Amino acid sequence: MGNLPHELTSFVGRRREVTEARRLLSVSRLVTLAGIGGVGKTRLALRVAADASRAFEDGVWLVELGELDDDTTLVDAVSSALRLREQRTGNPEVLLTEYLADRQLLLVLDNCEHVVAAAAALSETLLRSCPELRILATTREPLAIGGEAVLRVPPLTVPEPERTSLQALPQYEAVTLFVERAATAVPEFELTEENHVAVARICRQLDGLPLAIELAAVRLRVMSAEQILQRLTDRYRLLTVGSRGAPSRQQTLRLCVDWSHELCTDEERELWARLSVFAGGFELDAVEGICAGDLPVENVLDVVASLIDKSILVREEVGPSVRYHLLETVRDYGREKLQETGELVSLRRRHRDWYEQLVVRCEAEWIGPRQVMWIGRLDAEKLNVRAALHFCLTEPGEAEPGLRIAAALYPYWRARGLLREGRRWLGQLLGRHPGDASRERIEALYVDSVLAGMHGDREAAKALVDEGAVLAERNGDTLLGALVVHAAGCCAMFAGDLPRARACFEEALPVFRDRGSLLQLTWGLLGVALVSGMQGDGAVAKMCGSEIFALTEAHGESVYRGWSLWAAGMAAWQRGHLALADDHVKQGLRLSHLVDDRISACGALEVLAWVAVGSGRARNAAELMGAAEAVARAVGNPSTVYPNLLVHHAECEQQARAVIGDRVFDAAFDHGMHTSFDDAVALALDERRPDAAASSNGTPHLTRRESQVAELVADGLTNKAIAARLVISQRTAQGHVEHILAKLGFTSRTQIAAWIVEHAQDPHP
Repeated sequence: MGNLPHELTSFVGRRREVTEARRLLSVSRLVTLAGIGGVGKTRLALRVAADASRAFEDGVWLVELGELDDDTTLVDAVSSALRLREQRTGNPEVLLTEYLADRQLLLVLDNCEHVVAAAAALSETLLRSCPELRILATTREPLAIGGEAVLRVPPLTVPEPERTSLQALPQYEAVTLFVERAATAVPEFELTEENHVAVARICRQLDGLPLAIELAAVRLRVMSAEQILQRLTDRYRLLTVGSRGAPSRQQTLRLCVDWSHELCTDEERELWARLSVFAGGFELDAVEGICAGDLPVENVLDVVASLIDKSILVREEVGPSVRYHLLETVRDYGREKLQETGELVSLRRRHRDWYEQLVVRCEAEWIGPRQVMWIGRLDAEKLNVRAALHFCLTEPGEAEPGLRIAAALYPYWRARGLLREGRRWLGQLLGRHPGDASRERIEALYVDSVLAGMHGDREAAKALVDEGAVLAERNGDTLLGALVVHAAGCCAMFAGDLPRARACFEEALPVFRDRGSLLQLTWGLLGVALVSGMQGDGAVAKMCGSEIFALTEAHGESVYRGWSLWAAGMAAWQRGHLALADDHVKQGLRLSHLVDDRISACGALEVLAWVAVGSGRARNAAELMGAAEAVARAVGNPSTVYPNLLVHHAECEQQARAVIGDRVFDAAFDHGMHTSFDDAVALALDERRPDAAASSNGTPHLTRRESQVAELVADGLTNKAIAARLVISQRTAQGHVEHILAKLGFTSRTQIAAWIVEHAQDPHP
């Protein structure tokens, strides 16, 4: 469990540092890896975290802080890395603390230096309140709080001038790193009597800094080790004379990047500088649309490829697409060069315009077959979208495009549960925008009001609706007026005023049908379906739900089809049609799982628990309620959307307890609480052993996949062999084994094998 990235290149050396860091983690709850930029703090932290992962029941989670704009977004960054959705209202830091309070978890805070005060304050708060939490931080300066254990990360070991024999060099980490990266650049490269002295001197001249060594090694594609050494020595002398006050290692790193820049062609240098406008990763279409300049678009790919070859640009495959990013030091260097050209502001505006077009296109195609692709793209582009919004906030006169971006992000923010983030951007942008009756402002007010209502802030939602109503009347556009009326209906629904909500939704729906987009029509239909279902008007709820389903299915949409099926299932359950409710909600859950819409999935798990109670499966219901509660703690309970949910939950829980008793109910509920999201979905969809559904004796049961893994464990297979047999990663196989041990209360693989033998007569799927 966790989000650590897989290593793409070999990890060289650092045996002492890895051992010491793991020892410190065993005795201290805050360990800080401190050192200069480019020394390899992040890579060391990831290796230490991966090695220690088995010790943390709730996983190891990486929080990348390098792209944060300011201290105020730190808590959001941690919550986002932990995949917490922002449905519940309240102080974000308090909510984060509550979430981590009883979890055994390692948090890796990477690149804290520019938010060190905030990182220190948050770390101290979390460590005081969360007894099983441990933090591993990387930074250029310690956090300087009580209980912190600081490990200074040195450069890689380098040979002394007199110890440069060919046989002795492989023992030095810097040389090993240079040779391995050189062999990647030039497969036939190896240390020889002719080049080993130059290699040793290169590593020594670069002070063993991994980034500098990797940049130097790739130059073997165009020159020999001796030529690299000569060029490097000349550049060192120039830089030392030009900047005597800077620390020597900073001079070295700067020199290496400066030297890399000098080896680039004019086109490569120009593109390098322009690429620094991106925050985080980016794709080729963005490079072509933003950074091409005078370079013909058809030539951009060749220059990008050349920058990858020279290790200026890093290539990474993310799902079906290829993305690129600049290392932080390289990006900062490029930004300096871009500022020298005087085109930084204009390029940031082009960057903003391009990402505005991206999110607007995403909104336009949301009800369509590319929805899942768009969700993945926006997940990957979050940092760039935030950079575009930040530009709109900080540049005079740019708030209106920012409102367009924010309004277009509404379906994404809603699907991802990023309610607080959406409200923060909208609040700031509305505050900087002149209060005129423009379409941009009214649409932004609509989105902000709905997000506020979903977040539980009814007072703010109503104030935004009131302002929107005044501006919409002044504007005179009937579609904008319908949006505001629909927002008023949402406010009424969240407050439990169902007659008022239904009247508003029914007033807006004909306008959406006549003049609105497919997305707006879906909003209108969903509002009527939800409220009529709450009122017990099954005929209208079914009619609207069927229209949503037909509309979304015809266009290959998933998010709102999942919501419509959830609403239809709830309405069927209220009418006593348990089989129909079960079918609808399971279909919706599959779609919610596909797009990782956990707010909708949480509601689906809850309704399936009610169905289980009515079907005589009380223990299964308790387990599903526990799973729903676990998801709700991370994403927020959908009771803000469906106010009667808590009442139905209490009634069904009481019925289940009456059937199986408090002890069995609590045990099953606790088991559901500690089930992963994927396993909870599998449980709800009955994708497990057949005897697991009906048992009420408290005996733990395994999912279908866990049963397969357990049988292979009983056959004596290792995790690696299991992974190969089932065509899964070794880490996934390990995770399944750990889940099996936890479910069965065992501590060894031998016990799993004995359990399999004992249950050999059980029916298998």
